[in-house]
Amino acid sequence: LQLMQSTGKLAAYQSSVPTDCSDIYRAGSGQDGVYTIYPAGPTSPVQVYCDMSRDDVIQRRQDGTVNFYRKWEHYKNGFGSAAGEYWLGLETMHLLTQAKTYELRVDLEDFEGQRVYAHYSSFAVGSETDGYQLNLGNFVKGAAGDSLKFHDGQKFTTIDRDQDQHDSNCAMLCYGGFWYAACLEANPNGIYTWGPSSRAAGAQWNSFKGLEYSLKTIVMKIRPVAS
Repeated sequence: LQLMQSTGKLAAYQSSVPTDCSDIYRAGSGQDGVYTIYPAGPTSPVQVYCDMSRDDVIQRRQDGTVNFYRKWEHYKNGFGSAAGEYWLGLETMHLLTQAKTYELRVDLEDFEGQRVYAHYSSFAVGSETDGYQLNLGNFVKGAAGDSLKFHDGQKFTTIDRDQDQHDSNCAMLCYGGFWYAACLEANPNGIYTWGPSSRAAGAQWNSFKGLEYSLKTIVMKIRPVAS
């Protein structure tokens, strides 16, 4: 009986901690900001920026204050600050997206003030054993156009772990870490520069501004698909 009571208390506690921003939203918080989520239960706290349209922000570029030219362990575990530029972490993305079905929205802005987005029907990240493979749904809509589908099904590549389809390491060629193919149509984690940039080196989205223009902001965010 005591064991059953303890198990029940543990289950209640685990169910009380938020696994993502949608849980925080349902609990009554309507304010954008940095929150702690627990994608693998109460022993797995991760800070994330919640857009209280119920989106978990998994990546943000906005001012160049964080270096994204990093190694595998950094991209696996996450880096930066949830209040500014950051990468949530591949392991956290995997834990989130294996538990629920998520859709993806990418918000983009150029240095002339034009804002566009791209919306995808689903987004999931495989396990580390699978190279944190990207599993992307259909492009739904958005004036940014579809530059991410090219990367669907690719494993993640960093400067110290080459898993792309190119003869060389795309992370080294393009100065970032991403689900590179051979090599890219999108490079959200490339070098942050201002406007015109070296081809395929900046924070770029080909179907919006081409591969010789580095964007002012790129924000990737996910939310559970409504059942």
